[in-house]
Amino acid sequence: MNIDFKGRIALVTGAGKGIGRCIALKLSKLGAKVFAISRTESDLDNLKEEDSSIETRCLDIGNWDNTRKVIEDIGQVDLLVNNAGISKRQTVLEVTEEFIDEHFDVNFKAALNISQIVAKGIISRKGSGAIVNISSISSTLAFPGVPIYCTTKAAMDMLTKSMALEFGPLKIRVNSCNPGVVLTPMTEKFLVAQEQKDALTGRIPMGRFIEQDEVANTVAFLLSD
Repeated sequence: MNIDFKGRIALVTGAGKGIGRCIALKLSKLGAKVFAISRTESDLDNLKEEDSSIETRCLDIGNWDNTRKVIEDIGQVDLLVNNAGISKRQTVLEVTEEFIDEHFDVNFKAALNISQIVAKGIISRKGSGAIVNISSISSTLAFPGVPIYCTTKAAMDMLTKSMALEFGPLKIRVNSCNPGVVLTPMTEKFLVAQEQKDALTGRIPMGRFIEQDEVANTVAFLLSD
């Protein structure tokens, strides 16, 4: 399959590490002008060293108002990947309001906030576009120790369906990508022991974790015509 994003402008959040970084590099390779968002400047510098054509913005997307300003300043965006997310351990009995707010601010509210800005821009230009939300298998399959993360991903799935319903007639396609375990810097924190990894791969028919590039390829397909 030949995918060509020449002339298209893409925005990827959480592009400093892991899946987001891989997606940003993939879209750039396929011809898109990419804007990469991360809250860690050193990660963005490293990304820029690998692909100097990528534009970077250092931003904590958990800050609603500041995020709106930065995204609006970027201007035209045709393709959006809401990838940024956090996952910290705290059980239902331990969880605090601050912990809940932190996860929803980044994993859910930021995706809605940025999607609203991008969608309004596409509509005002009478253009067309596509949005991919990076959700997770944990939106439907509970994992121990991370109930709030799982809940934010379930919310992301319903937001995706609602956005697809609302934006479809306006020439904006919306999909989600729900990977299982991908060995990124974030998941490596949780899967320290080999026994943990073996327990998970034992439940996967192919007997291995998903590669980051496989997620990036799926996202590129969902963004393509």
